[in-house]
Amino acid sequence: MTRYVAPDRDIDLQGHYAGGVSRLLAWVLDVFVLSTIFAVLLALLRLAIEVVTGSRVEPTEYGVLTVVAYILWSILYFAVPWTMSGKTVGMAVLGIQVRRSDGSPVDGRHAVIRTLALPLSFLLFGIGLIVGLIQRQHRCLHDQIADTCVVYSWDARRARLRLLTRDPT
Repeated sequence: MTRYVAPDRDIDLQGHYAGGVSRLLAWVLDVFVLSTIFAVLLALLRLAIEVVTGSRVEPTEYGVLTVVAYILWSILYFAVPWTMSGKTVGMAVLGIQVRRSDGSPVDGRHAVIRTLALPLSFLLFGIGLIVGLIQRQHRCLHDQIADTCVVYSWDARRARLRLLTRDPT
């Protein structure tokens, strides 16, 4: 009885442009993570203010301030990891990475531009995202503005080791 050995996707897809489903799932995971962290930080801040001042603070009283803080937190959540490693938490889980369109790592300037341009892809019924589905490089509007692309980027060393230890039969 022969067993089926799946093709080694980790090596085959390494460096190829990431598809829309991978990118969408990474984004959904990132929004969940950044919102959860924000909610925890907001609760801790609220608790600290209540302990120090002795008065109860309701976040709904500071709606505009909360929204501004969430926007700033979102910018930091995306721009800092893209600058440092090219990956957010969601991207790391799905094995994708932001790179410059020439393949070089993303610097801080391009990470911030990409972060600020990200909402533009959602405007006008997601036309900026649809653009990414029909292009060969899958570059959405925010990728084109920031001169970036998203590629598959699994740990190539581990992938090579798995390939070498794979049973040839």
